[in-house]
Amino acid sequence: MVVRDRRSCKLSRLPVYSCPNTCLMPNRLANESSPYLLQHKDNPVDWYPWGSEALERAKQEEKPIFLSIGYSACHWCHVMEHESFEDEAISRQLNDDFVCVKVDREERPDLDQIYMNAVQMITGRGGWPMSVFLTPDLKPFYGGTYWPPRSRMGMPGFDDVLRAVHDAWHNRRDQATTGAEQLTEQLQRLGQVSGGSGELSPDLLRHAEAALGREFDSRHGGIGQAPKFPRPMDVSLLLRIWSRHRRDDVLHMVCLTLDKMAAGGIYDHLGGGFARYSVDDRWLVPHFEKMLYDNALLTAAYVEAYQATHNEYYARVVRETIGYVLRDMIDPAGGFYSTEDADSEGEEGKFYTWTRQEILDVLAEEDAEVFARVYDVSEEGNFEGKNILNLPKSVPQYAKILNRDATELAQQLARCRKKLFDVREQRIRPARDDKVIVSWNGLMIDALARASTVLGDAAYLQAATRAADFLLANLRRDDGRLLHTWRGGVAKLDAYLDDYACLINGLVSVYESGFQRQYIAAAVELAEQMLAQFHDPDVGGFYYTARDHEPLIARSKDFTDSSVPGGNSMAATALLRLGKLTGTTKYIDAAVDTLQAGTGVMERAPTAAGQLLVALDMHLGPMYQFVVVGQADDAETVGALAHLRGAFLPRKVVAFRQVDEPADSAGPLAELFAGKEASESPTVYICEDFACQAPVTGRKAIAAEIDHLANRTP
Repeated sequence: MVVRDRRSCKLSRLPVYSCPNTCLMPNRLANESSPYLLQHKDNPVDWYPWGSEALERAKQEEKPIFLSIGYSACHWCHVMEHESFEDEAISRQLNDDFVCVKVDREERPDLDQIYMNAVQMITGRGGWPMSVFLTPDLKPFYGGTYWPPRSRMGMPGFDDVLRAVHDAWHNRRDQATTGAEQLTEQLQRLGQVSGGSGELSPDLLRHAEAALGREFDSRHGGIGQAPKFPRPMDVSLLLRIWSRHRRDDVLHMVCLTLDKMAAGGIYDHLGGGFARYSVDDRWLVPHFEKMLYDNALLTAAYVEAYQATHNEYYARVVRETIGYVLRDMIDPAGGFYSTEDADSEGEEGKFYTWTRQEILDVLAEEDAEVFARVYDVSEEGNFEGKNILNLPKSVPQYAKILNRDATELAQQLARCRKKLFDVREQRIRPARDDKVIVSWNGLMIDALARASTVLGDAAYLQAATRAADFLLANLRRDDGRLLHTWRGGVAKLDAYLDDYACLINGLVSVYESGFQRQYIAAAVELAEQMLAQFHDPDVGGFYYTARDHEPLIARSKDFTDSSVPGGNSMAATALLRLGKLTGTTKYIDAAVDTLQAGTGVMERAPTAAGQLLVALDMHLGPMYQFVVVGQADDAETVGALAHLRGAFLPRKVVAFRQVDEPADSAGPLAELFAGKEASESPTVYICEDFACQAPVTGRKAIAAEIDHLANRTP
């Protein structure tokens, strides 16, 4: 007989999930599409997905909700699952005393945002797995992150936590509900950022520069100490500050950070791409999971650094990182997957690490000795007896040490990396979360489009347009509104603010790279939806959820960056770019109102507002509108565009019109194109706030003007 009510499985001393012939029925998560939720479908815990069934049961039975939030690449989420959610006694406690709800934070960032704020208020810190106890009306009264199953090393055991919460709910419920009410009021206040009264001035950029300088690690690069995160939004901000003042110390912060990251173990020297973060301050030991958003944002940062410095090493990092994404993180339908796990075969980092003997088994003896010397491979290892490949010195430095020609050494190392990569590909790979998330795809589309124009690789733009086409065709409701996520042919969940903002921004970049106007039209359509559903016209800024979203205990506005840019930051960025291209005043006004609402955040916490400050830099200008009129296949026009794209001009938008094409046929770009003709090809109009200089004609004259602007300080 198959038992269908898992709560009645209370057999012997065997774990419930291994009870022969009785408890093999998966729980309700078996019907979900999220890989993270599916990882828990065979737990003996009576899991519910977030939804009306669980919430109604909690109300009817007057039970508290145990809300567990994590994601598929989260190492400690796996640990807690195996230690606690597969434990017979703990599962019985959960099933008897709570309604248990499991949430994928990547599917429901709205819930994650609210309840992470609650956990941080309760404990002073956050992280995943997130474990929160809620009243039946969804108000949090206790929470934390990872707990071991039994108390150890000064940490309370999860079993003790469950007993204490159960006791509080039954014996001190008034106290618990009063605390929940107070905490919810705090969450609601936290989400309502009041309109800022500060001036949108360059002083905010100077304040941010000083704050970043104080936290800068002058030895290893990066902001702050271990654990150390890449923080690409801060890198982009520093590049913009440098472009204003051309101070070497600011550019040094950028270059040292990018150099050290690309040399460290956080970078995959064989397959390309970056891990989530480094557990140490010198970027050596990563938390091995790879996230799409990190690789998108870092690709864009290295592209901009290449424009600013013309350092070919940065171009190589861009190509290798994109190579990783296009090889391992792309769905056949065109979208990009979310994450790769840190673990394989139950061991963190096993896929990526090497013993010295493994290197010797693959490479010829001379190659192995050189490779081991350069990439820090030793018998004792640098990570739990194995080796994380990294570059303590640059290849040119090693060439001098080894008395070798630098080019010859680089070629030898490239051959070695290829052989080791081919062998590594035969290993069991880390698990991959293959759902497609609109916001993260928007970031990758933007990075690919920009890399295509700067590095001149049409394949990158092809991948960007294919992904954009996929999202626009497959992640829409019948009424045209965006959906948040897709997996295996099924799209679901209404989109959030960052889905709209990141995709709009990516579509603008796709237009600027290929000049296909349907992407500007799509960006305009999504911008109208974003304004209608998310914008707060009274105070300024945008809510994270739409007006018709499922009611939750708080509706918040996010102005600060986390691992990804804040929704308001991206909305301001995207609307400024789109407004400058289309001449739509309401887009620019909404962006400026958003910046105004965020002045308090920029003043108080500039190191957490990198993308908002990037948008501020764009608003402060000068922001140039380049209109190129020419023949698309003409060598002079192609050359002029390449020169424009290669220059580091972060405050610009670019549009192209074919000679003799009527301006009024350009749809949303008609206003920008009006009155701009070409006597010969190519001709460039350079405008600020739609006031244009005299046209510049001919490739040499255009290049000279671009160089002048790129070297100009406001």
